[in-house]
Amino acid sequence: QLRRLFGSSVPPFPPKFYLAMTEAMAEERRARLEQYLQNVTLDSNITNSDVFISFFRKLQQDTFQIETRRASLDVHLADGSSIRLDIQTSDTAERILEVTSYKMGLSRELIGYFSLFFIQDHSDRALSVVKKVAEFELPYVSLQSMKELHCKLGIRKWYMDPSLDTLLMDCRASINLLYLQAIQEIERNWVKPTEEKMQELEFLQKTENKVKFLELVREMQFYGYIRLDPCICDYPEVGCSADIYVGNNEINCYIKLPTNQTREVSFKINRLRCWQVTFLGAGKDGEEETLELRFEYRDSDKWQWIVFYTKQAFLLSSCLKKIISEQMMKASKEGKEM
Repeated sequence: QLRRLFGSSVPPFPPKFYLAMTEAMAEERRARLEQYLQNVTLDSNITNSDVFISFFRKLQQDTFQIETRRASLDVHLADGSSIRLDIQTSDTAERILEVTSYKMGLSRELIGYFSLFFIQDHSDRALSVVKKVAEFELPYVSLQSMKELHCKLGIRKWYMDPSLDTLLMDCRASINLLYLQAIQEIERNWVKPTEEKMQELEFLQKTENKVKFLELVREMQFYGYIRLDPCICDYPEVGCSADIYVGNNEINCYIKLPTNQTREVSFKINRLRCWQVTFLGAGKDGEEETLELRFEYRDSDKWQWIVFYTKQAFLLSSCLKKIISEQMMKASKEGKEM
């Protein structure tokens, strides 16, 4: 099945090959296969193919021993409400997003501006967006496998350029989704309005002037960004903690130095050459799995690798890919060569 899906680049090694591999060889092969599979999912021609979707549908169901049957699934909105769907356990995220959009009255041509995410609400009111759900993923199956994380499935906008809000202002359902998400992000301290602007926003919220509210909130710091949970990074030195906001063509970090001073750093996407996500293994004593995202960055005419150790590495990778694709589309429309 792998050869049918991925072609001759997955060789049919005989069983004795695996017995002859040393631990180091097995680890290198695992890392290369992991990187290869990540790259495969970047090609929409592959991920949209019936062979790929069928393969991963069967893989997910077999792994967690969930047969195809009817079930209920809740898709949560940013205000805490939810939409209950009657689904098949084998329905992909793409299918569930379509049904959710239909139930909400979201224009079909606007579905691509939204996506499904796995989300955690914490007791201290912190909000964690764990990961974006891939189109071929089975949300029902994934939720069963993530029970210990207490995740829920939510719908959120999926673009990193805040100016794209203007394309969604002719649809009541999309306005409502953007409005609820903006309120949530202000309450959870993702967006940082000044005291004066906060008073204006509260007035517009009281009068339910959603369009004016969204016009004003677009001026606020970090609107349209995704905030990651605090993590560890190796910049400017090993072992620093960082709060990360990604959006609007940058990775903005508040880095706590060993001296307890806080330094704000902005890594501009146009100075980033490449990045990779690596699985570092399961944590000790039942801790969560460890992931890292490293990217090569040009700082003062010198290239260097910068590493974030974060469970949201795949989310950050998706955001970077989205930013670059939006930049390319914008350049194409303006008739520039990227």
